[in-house]
Amino acid sequence: MIALIRAAEDTPTASQQLQARFALSERQAEAILNMRLAKLTGLERDKLEAELAEVRTLIADLRDILASRPRRMRILKDELMAVVEEYGDDRRTEIVSDDGEISIEELIAQEDVVVTISHTGYVKRTSVSQYRKQRRGGRGKTGTDLKDGDFVSRLYVGSTHDYLLVFTDDGRVYWLKVYEIPQAGSGAKGKPIVNLINVSPTTRVRAVVPVRDLEKVTDADDRFLFFCTRDGTVKKSRLVDYANPRSTGIKAIKIEAGDELIDVQETLGTNDVVLATRFGLTCRFHEGDVREMGRDTTGVKGIELRPDDAVVGMVVIKREATLLVVTEKGMGKVTDIADYRVQKRGGKGILTLNRTDKTGNVVSLMEVLPEDEVMMITRQGILIRMGAEKIRKTGRNAQGVKLIELDAGDLVTSVARVVPDDRETDGLGDGDAGSPVPGDEEEEGDGAE
Repeated sequence: MIALIRAAEDTPTASQQLQARFALSERQAEAILNMRLAKLTGLERDKLEAELAEVRTLIADLRDILASRPRRMRILKDELMAVVEEYGDDRRTEIVSDDGEISIEELIAQEDVVVTISHTGYVKRTSVSQYRKQRRGGRGKTGTDLKDGDFVSRLYVGSTHDYLLVFTDDGRVYWLKVYEIPQAGSGAKGKPIVNLINVSPTTRVRAVVPVRDLEKVTDADDRFLFFCTRDGTVKKSRLVDYANPRSTGIKAIKIEAGDELIDVQETLGTNDVVLATRFGLTCRFHEGDVREMGRDTTGVKGIELRPDDAVVGMVVIKREATLLVVTEKGMGKVTDIADYRVQKRGGKGILTLNRTDKTGNVVSLMEVLPEDEVMMITRQGILIRMGAEKIRKTGRNAQGVKLIELDAGDLVTSVARVVPDDRETDGLGDGDAGSPVPGDEEEEGDGAE
Protein backbone atom coordinates (compact mmCIF):
# COMPACT_ATOMS: atom_id res chain seq x y z
CA MET A 1 0.00 0.00 0.00
CA ILE A 2 2.86 2.38 0.86
CA ALA A 3 4.64 1.47 -2.37
CA LEU A 4 1.46 2.13 -4.36
CA ILE A 5 1.04 5.59 -2.80
CA ARG A 6 4.69 6.48 -3.47
CA ALA A 7 4.49 5.39 -7.11
CA ALA A 8 1.31 7.41 -7.81
CA GLU A 9 1.67 10.68 -9.75
CA ASP A 10 -0.76 12.63 -7.54
CA THR A 11 -3.28 12.22 -4.72
CA PRO A 12 -6.39 11.55 -6.90
CA THR A 13 -4.48 8.82 -8.78
CA ALA A 14 -3.37 7.22 -5.51
CA SER A 15 -6.98 7.26 -4.22
CA GLN A 16 -8.27 5.51 -7.36
CA GLN A 17 -5.54 2.84 -7.22
CA LEU A 18 -6.19 2.13 -3.52
CA GLN A 19 -9.91 1.69 -4.18
CA ALA A 20 -9.19 -0.69 -7.09
CA ARG A 21 -6.43 -2.74 -5.43
CA PHE A 22 -7.95 -3.22 -1.94
CA ALA A 23 -11.69 -2.83 -2.69
CA LEU A 24 -11.97 0.31 -0.55
CA SER A 25 -14.52 3.09 -0.64
CA GLU A 26 -13.57 6.61 -1.59
CA ARG A 27 -13.89 7.74 2.04
CA GLN A 28 -11.62 4.89 3.24
CA ALA A 29 -9.02 5.70 0.60
CA GLU A 30 -9.02 9.38 1.65
CA ALA A 31 -8.59 8.37 5.30
CA ILE A 32 -5.53 6.23 4.39
CA LEU A 33 -4.00 9.04 2.34
CA ASN A 34 -4.46 11.47 5.25
CA MET A 35 -2.86 9.03 7.73
CA ARG A 36 0.60 9.76 9.07
CA LEU A 37 3.21 7.02 8.83
CA ALA A 38 3.34 6.87 12.62
CA LYS A 39 -0.20 5.46 12.66
CA LEU A 40 1.19 2.22 11.22
CA THR A 41 3.27 1.40 14.28
CA GLY A 42 2.26 -1.52 16.46
CA LEU A 43 1.07 0.77 19.29
CA GLU A 44 -1.35 2.65 17.10
CA ARG A 45 -2.53 -0.60 15.55
CA ASP A 46 -3.45 -1.98 18.98
CA LYS A 47 -5.42 1.19 19.73
CA LEU A 48 -7.31 0.95 16.47
CA GLU A 49 -8.12 -2.70 17.11
CA ALA A 50 -9.42 -1.87 20.60
CA GLU A 51 -11.58 0.94 19.19
CA LEU A 52 -12.90 -1.42 16.52
CA ALA A 53 -13.86 -3.97 19.14
CA GLU A 54 -15.66 -1.31 21.18
CA VAL A 55 -17.63 -0.09 18.18
CA ARG A 56 -18.63 -3.64 17.27
CA THR A 57 -19.85 -4.22 20.83
CA LEU A 58 -21.94 -1.01 20.70
CA ILE A 59 -23.42 -2.05 17.36
CA ALA A 60 -24.42 -5.42 18.78
CA ASP A 61 -26.03 -3.77 21.82
CA LEU A 62 -28.00 -1.26 19.74
CA ARG A 63 -29.25 -4.03 17.47
CA ASP A 64 -30.39 -5.95 20.55
CA ILE A 65 -32.35 -2.88 21.76
CA LEU A 66 -34.03 -2.49 18.40
CA ALA A 67 -34.97 -6.15 18.39
CA SER A 68 -36.40 -6.23 21.96
CA ARG A 69 -39.56 -4.18 22.77
CA PRO A 70 -39.48 -5.00 26.53
CA ARG A 71 -35.92 -3.68 26.69
CA ARG A 72 -36.96 -0.48 24.85
CA MET A 73 -39.85 0.11 27.27
CA ARG A 74 -37.54 -0.45 30.26
CA ILE A 75 -35.08 2.12 28.92
CA LEU A 76 -37.89 4.67 28.39
CA LYS A 77 -39.17 4.12 31.92
CA ASP A 78 -35.69 4.52 33.44
CA GLU A 79 -35.08 7.75 31.54
CA LEU A 80 -38.49 9.23 32.51
CA MET A 81 -37.92 8.34 36.17
CA ALA A 82 -34.58 10.13 36.01
CA VAL A 83 -36.34 13.25 34.67
CA VAL A 84 -38.91 13.05 37.48
CA GLU A 85 -36.14 12.69 40.03
CA GLU A 86 -34.28 15.77 38.77
CA TYR A 87 -37.15 18.10 37.77
CA GLY A 88 -40.14 16.81 39.74
CA ASP A 89 -40.48 19.79 42.13
CA ASP A 90 -43.46 22.22 42.19
CA ARG A 91 -43.97 24.67 39.30
CA ARG A 92 -41.90 27.76 39.78
CA THR A 93 -43.57 29.95 37.10
CA GLU A 94 -47.11 31.33 37.04
CA ILE A 95 -49.39 31.08 34.03
CA VAL A 96 -51.36 34.35 33.56
CA SER A 97 -53.58 35.93 30.90
CA ASP A 98 -52.50 38.51 28.31
CA ASP A 99 -53.56 41.48 30.48
CA GLY A 100 -49.94 42.33 31.16
CA GLU A 101 -49.07 43.16 27.56
CA ILE A 102 -47.60 46.63 27.04
CA SER A 103 -49.75 49.02 25.02
CA ILE A 104 -48.46 51.86 22.86
CA GLU A 105 -49.98 54.38 25.28
CA GLU A 106 -47.79 53.12 28.16
CA LEU A 107 -44.72 53.98 26.10
CA ILE A 108 -45.85 57.59 25.62
CA ALA A 109 -44.46 60.00 28.22
CA GLN A 110 -47.03 62.20 29.98
CA GLU A 111 -46.28 65.88 29.39
CA ASP A 112 -48.19 69.11 28.94
CA VAL A 113 -48.59 70.19 25.34
CA VAL A 114 -50.23 73.00 23.39
CA VAL A 115 -52.71 71.81 20.75
CA THR A 116 -53.56 74.36 18.06
CA ILE A 117 -56.19 74.10 15.32
CA SER A 118 -56.25 76.53 12.42
CA HIS A 119 -59.29 77.97 10.65
CA THR A 120 -58.86 75.49 7.76
CA GLY A 121 -58.46 72.51 10.09
CA TYR A 122 -54.70 72.02 10.55
CA VAL A 123 -53.81 70.56 13.96
CA LYS A 124 -50.54 69.97 15.80
CA ARG A 125 -49.20 69.54 19.33
CA THR A 126 -46.21 71.41 20.71
CA SER A 127 -44.49 71.20 24.08
CA VAL A 128 -45.54 73.97 26.47
CA SER A 129 -41.86 74.64 27.21
CA GLN A 130 -41.41 76.10 23.72
CA TYR A 131 -43.45 79.15 24.72
CA ARG A 132 -41.82 81.52 27.20
CA LYS A 133 -43.56 83.96 29.52
CA GLN A 134 -43.71 87.65 28.46
CA ARG A 135 -45.00 90.93 29.85
CA ARG A 136 -48.35 92.03 28.51
CA GLY A 137 -48.11 94.46 25.64
CA GLY A 138 -45.18 92.61 24.00
CA ARG A 139 -45.07 91.71 20.31
CA GLY A 140 -45.17 87.95 20.86
CA LYS A 141 -43.61 85.32 18.56
CA THR A 142 -44.71 83.52 15.44
CA GLY A 143 -46.44 80.32 16.51
CA THR A 144 -47.59 78.79 13.21
CA ASP A 145 -46.39 78.86 9.62
CA LEU A 146 -49.80 79.50 8.07
CA LYS A 147 -50.73 79.42 4.43
CA ASP A 148 -52.43 82.39 2.78
CA GLY A 149 -55.99 82.96 3.98
CA ASP A 150 -55.64 80.72 7.05
CA PHE A 151 -55.45 81.72 10.70
CA VAL A 152 -55.31 79.92 14.03
CA SER A 153 -58.77 79.78 15.59
CA ARG A 154 -58.45 77.32 18.51
CA LEU A 155 -55.80 76.63 21.13
CA TYR A 156 -55.88 74.08 23.97
CA VAL A 157 -53.48 72.98 26.69
CA GLY A 158 -53.51 69.39 28.00
CA SER A 159 -51.61 66.16 28.63
CA THR A 160 -50.49 63.70 25.96
CA HIS A 161 -52.71 61.02 27.58
CA ASP A 162 -55.88 63.11 27.52
CA TYR A 163 -58.79 62.29 25.26
CA LEU A 164 -60.01 64.97 22.91
CA LEU A 165 -63.73 64.91 22.20
CA VAL A 166 -63.91 66.55 18.78
CA PHE A 167 -67.29 68.13 17.99
CA THR A 168 -67.99 68.92 14.33
CA ASP A 169 -70.36 71.26 12.50
CA ASP A 170 -72.83 68.46 11.77
CA GLY A 171 -73.38 67.87 15.50
CA ARG A 172 -71.26 64.70 15.81
CA VAL A 173 -68.44 63.91 18.24
CA TYR A 174 -65.23 61.95 17.57
CA TRP A 175 -62.56 60.60 19.94
CA LEU A 176 -58.85 61.42 19.58
CA LYS A 177 -55.90 60.83 21.91
CA VAL A 178 -53.60 63.84 22.24
CA TYR A 179 -50.51 61.72 21.53
CA GLU A 180 -52.10 60.69 18.21
CA ILE A 181 -51.81 64.29 17.04
CA PRO A 182 -48.52 64.88 15.16
CA GLN A 183 -45.89 66.67 17.23
CA ALA A 184 -44.31 69.69 15.57
CA GLY A 185 -42.34 72.81 16.44
CA SER A 186 -43.94 76.16 17.14
CA GLY A 187 -43.35 77.23 13.53
CA ALA A 188 -44.81 74.14 11.84
CA LYS A 189 -48.20 74.12 10.14
CA GLY A 190 -49.42 70.75 11.44
CA LYS A 191 -51.65 68.16 9.79
CA PRO A 192 -55.31 68.35 8.68
CA ILE A 193 -57.48 67.12 11.54
CA VAL A 194 -59.75 65.42 9.01
CA ASN A 195 -56.86 62.98 8.42
CA LEU A 196 -56.92 61.99 12.11
CA ILE A 197 -60.67 61.36 12.49
CA ASN A 198 -63.10 59.63 10.17
CA VAL A 199 -64.78 62.65 8.56
CA SER A 200 -65.08 64.13 5.09
CA PRO A 201 -62.58 66.82 3.97
CA THR A 202 -65.34 69.48 4.10
CA THR A 203 -66.18 68.85 7.77
CA ARG A 204 -65.26 71.67 10.19
CA VAL A 205 -64.42 71.28 13.87
CA ARG A 206 -66.49 73.51 16.17
CA ALA A 207 -65.34 72.49 19.67
CA VAL A 208 -62.80 70.24 21.36
CA VAL A 209 -63.09 69.05 24.98
CA PRO A 210 -60.09 67.43 26.73
CA VAL A 211 -61.20 64.65 29.11
CA ARG A 212 -59.08 62.43 31.35
CA ASP A 213 -59.92 58.74 31.95
CA LEU A 214 -62.86 58.72 29.56
CA GLU A 215 -62.81 54.91 29.42
CA LYS A 216 -63.56 54.76 33.19
CA VAL A 217 -66.76 56.85 33.09
CA THR A 218 -69.88 54.97 34.30
CA ASP A 219 -73.59 55.69 34.79
CA ALA A 220 -72.84 56.63 38.41
CA ASP A 221 -70.50 59.41 37.25
CA ASP A 222 -71.89 62.92 37.84
CA ARG A 223 -69.92 64.60 35.07
CA PHE A 224 -71.77 66.33 32.25
CA LEU A 225 -71.06 68.03 28.95
CA PHE A 226 -72.52 71.53 28.62
CA PHE A 227 -73.14 72.78 25.05
CA CYS A 228 -73.52 76.36 23.84
CA THR A 229 -74.36 77.66 20.36
CA ARG A 230 -73.83 81.03 18.68
CA ASP A 231 -77.54 81.89 18.96
CA GLY A 232 -77.52 81.36 22.74
CA THR A 233 -78.90 77.81 22.93
CA VAL A 234 -77.52 75.60 25.72
CA LYS A 235 -77.78 71.88 26.47
CA LYS A 236 -76.60 69.55 29.24
CA SER A 237 -75.94 65.82 28.72
CA ARG A 238 -74.22 63.17 30.81
CA LEU A 239 -70.58 62.47 29.92
CA VAL A 240 -71.22 58.71 30.01
CA ASP A 241 -73.41 59.14 26.92
CA TYR A 242 -70.22 60.01 25.01
CA ALA A 243 -67.87 57.41 26.52
CA ASN A 244 -68.09 54.72 23.81
CA PRO A 245 -65.76 55.68 20.96
CA ARG A 246 -66.72 54.84 17.40
CA SER A 247 -64.59 55.42 14.34
CA THR A 248 -67.53 57.09 12.58
CA GLY A 249 -68.45 59.25 15.59
CA ILE A 250 -71.83 59.60 17.29
CA LYS A 251 -74.57 62.24 17.34
CA ALA A 252 -73.79 64.85 20.01
CA ILE A 253 -76.33 67.67 19.55
CA LYS A 254 -79.02 68.70 17.10
CA ILE A 255 -78.12 72.04 15.49
CA GLU A 256 -80.87 74.33 14.18
CA ALA A 257 -80.53 75.80 10.69
CA GLY A 258 -78.43 78.98 10.71
CA ASP A 259 -76.95 78.24 14.16
CA GLU A 260 -73.56 76.74 15.02
CA LEU A 261 -71.86 75.13 18.01
CA ILE A 262 -69.27 77.43 19.64
CA ASP A 263 -68.24 75.64 22.84
CA VAL A 264 -68.61 72.45 24.89
CA GLN A 265 -67.28 72.10 28.45
CA GLU A 266 -67.26 69.46 31.17
CA THR A 267 -69.35 70.23 34.26
CA LEU A 268 -70.33 68.59 37.56
CA GLY A 269 -74.06 69.33 37.35
CA THR A 270 -73.93 71.98 40.09
CA ASN A 271 -71.83 74.72 38.49
CA ASP A 272 -72.80 78.24 37.48
CA VAL A 273 -72.49 79.08 33.79
CA VAL A 274 -71.61 82.47 32.30
CA LEU A 275 -72.35 83.26 28.65
CA ALA A 276 -70.71 86.28 26.96
CA THR A 277 -71.71 87.97 23.73
CA ARG A 278 -69.61 89.94 21.25
CA PHE A 279 -71.50 93.12 22.16
CA GLY A 280 -70.13 92.88 25.74
CA LEU A 281 -73.11 91.36 27.57
CA THR A 282 -73.07 88.37 29.95
CA CYS A 283 -75.67 86.14 31.56
CA ARG A 284 -74.82 84.05 34.63
CA PHE A 285 -77.24 81.28 35.65
CA HIS A 286 -77.27 78.04 37.63
CA GLU A 287 -76.56 74.89 35.65
CA GLY A 288 -79.57 73.36 37.38
CA ASP A 289 -81.80 75.67 35.32
CA VAL A 290 -80.99 73.46 32.33
CA ARG A 291 -82.55 70.01 32.52
CA GLU A 292 -80.59 66.92 31.51
CA MET A 293 -81.13 65.92 27.88
CA GLY A 294 -80.12 63.13 25.54
CA ARG A 295 -77.54 63.33 22.81
CA ASP A 296 -79.86 63.90 19.85
CA THR A 297 -81.61 67.01 21.21
CA THR A 298 -81.41 70.75 20.49
CA GLY A 299 -81.37 72.34 23.96
CA VAL A 300 -82.98 75.44 25.52
CA LYS A 301 -82.38 79.22 25.42
CA GLY A 302 -79.45 80.35 27.55
CA ILE A 303 -79.44 84.11 26.80
CA GLU A 304 -81.72 86.49 24.92
CA LEU A 305 -79.65 88.12 22.17
CA ARG A 306 -80.02 91.56 20.60
CA PRO A 307 -80.15 91.85 16.79
CA ASP A 308 -76.79 90.96 15.16
CA ASP A 309 -75.35 89.91 18.53
CA ALA A 310 -73.93 86.42 19.10
CA VAL A 311 -72.45 84.36 21.91
CA VAL A 312 -68.62 84.30 21.79
CA GLY A 313 -67.71 82.57 25.05
CA MET A 314 -68.91 80.34 27.87
CA VAL A 315 -67.39 79.89 31.33
CA VAL A 316 -68.31 77.08 33.71
CA ILE A 317 -67.45 78.40 37.18
CA LYS A 318 -65.59 75.75 39.19
CA ARG A 319 -63.45 77.83 41.57
CA GLU A 320 -63.18 81.20 43.28
CA ALA A 321 -61.54 83.10 40.47
CA THR A 322 -61.91 86.11 38.20
CA LEU A 323 -63.26 86.44 34.68
CA LEU A 324 -60.89 87.53 31.94
CA VAL A 325 -62.45 89.39 29.00
CA VAL A 326 -60.39 89.95 25.84
CA THR A 327 -61.43 91.95 22.79
CA GLU A 328 -60.44 91.53 19.18
CA LYS A 329 -58.24 94.66 19.27
CA GLY A 330 -56.06 93.35 22.11
CA MET A 331 -57.78 95.01 25.08
CA GLY A 332 -58.54 93.00 28.18
CA LYS A 333 -59.35 93.02 31.87
CA VAL A 334 -60.16 90.75 34.79
CA THR A 335 -63.20 91.17 37.01
CA ASP A 336 -64.34 89.37 40.16
CA ILE A 337 -66.96 86.71 39.47
CA ALA A 338 -68.96 88.11 42.37
CA ASP A 339 -69.61 91.23 40.24
CA TYR A 340 -71.73 89.08 37.95
CA ARG A 341 -75.02 88.44 39.70
CA VAL A 342 -76.90 85.20 39.11
CA GLN A 343 -79.89 85.54 36.77
CA LYS A 344 -82.47 83.21 35.36
CA ARG A 345 -81.55 81.31 32.23
CA GLY A 346 -82.75 83.08 29.09
CA GLY A 347 -82.29 86.66 30.35
CA LYS A 348 -80.84 89.54 28.29
CA GLY A 349 -77.73 89.73 30.44
CA ILE A 350 -75.73 92.55 32.04
CA LEU A 351 -72.81 94.67 30.79
CA THR A 352 -69.38 93.09 31.09
CA LEU A 353 -67.33 95.51 28.93
CA ASN A 354 -67.82 99.01 27.60
CA ARG A 355 -67.52 98.24 23.89
CA THR A 356 -66.02 101.04 21.75
CA ASP A 357 -64.18 101.38 18.44
CA LYS A 358 -60.93 101.14 20.41
CA THR A 359 -61.82 97.81 21.97
CA GLY A 360 -63.76 96.19 19.16
CA ASN A 361 -66.00 93.22 19.81
CA VAL A 362 -65.42 90.70 22.61
CA VAL A 363 -63.67 87.52 21.40
CA SER A 364 -63.13 85.58 24.63
CA LEU A 365 -64.38 85.14 28.19
CA MET A 366 -62.49 82.79 30.50
CA GLU A 367 -61.94 82.05 34.18
CA VAL A 368 -58.45 82.77 35.63
CA LEU A 369 -56.57 82.92 38.95
CA PRO A 370 -53.64 85.29 39.63
CA GLU A 371 -51.17 82.40 39.34
CA ASP A 372 -52.58 81.33 35.98
CA GLU A 373 -50.93 82.10 32.68
CA VAL A 374 -52.79 82.83 29.48
CA MET A 375 -51.82 82.59 25.84
CA MET A 376 -53.39 84.75 23.14
CA ILE A 377 -53.22 84.02 19.43
CA THR A 378 -54.02 86.33 16.55
CA ARG A 379 -55.37 85.90 13.04
CA GLN A 380 -51.83 86.20 11.62
CA GLY A 381 -50.51 83.46 13.91
CA ILE A 382 -48.78 85.66 16.55
CA LEU A 383 -48.74 84.20 20.08
CA ILE A 384 -48.08 85.94 23.38
CA ARG A 385 -47.95 84.36 26.83
CA MET A 386 -48.32 86.27 30.10
CA GLY A 387 -49.25 85.82 33.74
CA ALA A 388 -52.81 86.67 34.72
CA GLU A 389 -51.49 88.70 37.63
CA LYS A 390 -50.08 91.21 35.11
CA ILE A 391 -53.58 92.06 33.86
CA ARG A 392 -55.22 94.81 35.92
CA LYS A 393 -58.47 94.02 37.73
CA THR A 394 -61.30 96.43 36.87
CA GLY A 395 -65.05 96.73 37.10
CA ARG A 396 -67.53 95.12 34.75
CA ASN A 397 -68.17 98.19 32.59
CA ALA A 398 -64.49 99.14 32.03
CA GLN A 399 -62.70 98.90 28.69
CA GLY A 400 -59.61 97.30 30.20
CA VAL A 401 -55.93 97.69 29.25
CA LYS A 402 -53.86 96.78 26.19
CA LEU A 403 -52.62 93.18 26.34
CA ILE A 404 -50.93 92.83 22.95
CA GLU A 405 -49.65 95.23 20.28
CA LEU A 406 -51.27 94.22 17.00
CA ASP A 407 -50.16 94.86 13.44
CA ALA A 408 -52.50 96.73 11.13
CA GLY A 409 -55.42 94.52 10.18
CA ASP A 410 -54.56 91.83 12.73
CA LEU A 411 -57.09 90.75 15.37
CA VAL A 412 -57.06 88.47 18.41
CA THR A 413 -58.90 85.21 17.63
CA SER A 414 -58.36 82.89 20.60
CA VAL A 415 -57.26 82.85 24.26
CA ALA A 416 -56.28 79.81 26.38
CA ARG A 417 -55.01 79.17 29.90
CA VAL A 418 -51.46 77.73 30.09
CA VAL A 419 -49.88 75.52 32.77
CA PRO A 420 -47.35 77.67 34.71
CA ASP A 421 -43.67 76.62 34.73
CA ASP A 422 -41.40 78.28 37.30
CA ARG A 423 -38.34 77.48 35.21
CA GLU A 424 -39.52 79.76 32.39
CA THR A 425 -38.10 83.19 33.15
CA ASP A 426 -36.66 84.30 29.80
CA GLY A 427 -38.90 86.46 27.62
CA LEU A 428 -39.40 85.95 23.88
CA GLY A 429 -40.57 88.35 21.21
CA ASP A 430 -40.01 92.06 20.72
CA GLY A 431 -41.55 93.27 23.99
CA ASP A 432 -39.23 94.83 26.59
CA ALA A 433 -39.83 93.31 30.01
CA GLY A 434 -38.44 96.41 31.72
CA SER A 435 -40.29 99.16 29.85
CA PRO A 436 -43.85 100.44 30.37
CA VAL A 437 -46.54 99.17 28.04
CA PRO A 438 -48.66 101.61 25.98
CA GLY A 439 -52.29 101.70 27.02
CA ASP A 440 -51.55 100.56 30.58
CA GLU A 441 -53.97 103.07 32.01
CA GLU A 442 -57.42 101.81 32.96
CA GLU A 443 -60.23 103.22 30.88
CA GLU A 444 -63.60 103.26 32.58
CA GLY A 445 -66.79 103.27 30.54
CA ASP A 446 -70.06 104.99 31.26
CA GLY A 447 -72.31 102.05 30.36
CA ALA A 448 -74.95 100.79 32.79
CA GLU A 449 -76.66 97.47 33.26
